[in-house]
Amino acid sequence: MIYPSFDTLVEKVRDGAARRKVVAVVAAEDDHTLEAVAQARRDGILDACLIGRADKIRTLLAGLGEAAEDFRIVDAEDPVAAAKRAAELVRERTVDFVMKGKVQTADLLRAMLSSESGMRTGRLLSHFALVQIPNYHKLIGLTDVAINIAPDLAQKKEIVENAVATMRAIGFEPPKVALLSSAETVNPKMPETAEAAALTELNRGGWLPGCHVDGPISYDLAISAESARIKGYDSPLPGDVDLLVVPHISVGNILLKALRYSAGAASAGIVVGGRVPIVLTSRAVEAQDKFLPLVIAASVSGD
Repeated sequence: MIYPSFDTLVEKVRDGAARRKVVAVVAAEDDHTLEAVAQARRDGILDACLIGRADKIRTLLAGLGEAAEDFRIVDAEDPVAAAKRAAELVRERTVDFVMKGKVQTADLLRAMLSSESGMRTGRLLSHFALVQIPNYHKLIGLTDVAINIAPDLAQKKEIVENAVATMRAIGFEPPKVALLSSAETVNPKMPETAEAAALTELNRGGWLPGCHVDGPISYDLAISAESARIKGYDSPLPGDVDLLVVPHISVGNILLKALRYSAGAASAGIVVGGRVPIVLTSRAVEAQDKFLPLVIAASVSGD
């Protein structure tokens, strides 16, 4: 399925879900977080369990014109206690995914990854983003720009597997995956090219299934069929790529910020690889930047 924009993804999640997913919001006493969650609830995308200082949450909801009775509110004395309670809800399987509110990321992840939470699956956690680029014909995936700093070959394989599973859950079937580098040939002085070639061979051999992988490949060839034609790069991927895999976090961070600030792109991301997705947005971003990750998480969390 092709999603030309985030609007089409929102429509699909809103109209096609068998049931509303339930998000546990950790330290929910944050106005932008509550605004995003309330919008998603009004749109029929999710229901919410708001964990934090109950009196403050109710006050903020009233200020947004929302009825506290429309939400499950769980009192917690501080953000750490809220994170632990969310971990319990994950273990009890009463929530479908978790969202960061007014809590430090380290405190949230410590609770989520504790042995008591049941969050760990034995897989690597990684970050997956969807990006809407104005001059590209569909939403495109990008991984990993936020969690794994310099993954080795085995970790890159898991990052690709996480992202492919996420994209297939969203409706990309099968996703076309580009393993980005600065060139298309293997260079011993550039380990990422050898790792990309190895992952491509794993895909061809059936050990990295559910997708079509090409790499190493440069960004221009992945995005532009015309550039690939000029350079003689023969593949079904150029100009129709679904997922960009960066060699390390610096490349991903720079690429995403360049797309957002210089090309007018919009993006939203979640953490995948655990039992449930985690929405980890900055506390400084606006409500819309918190709303779109909720949509992605709701689209991939289990029924």
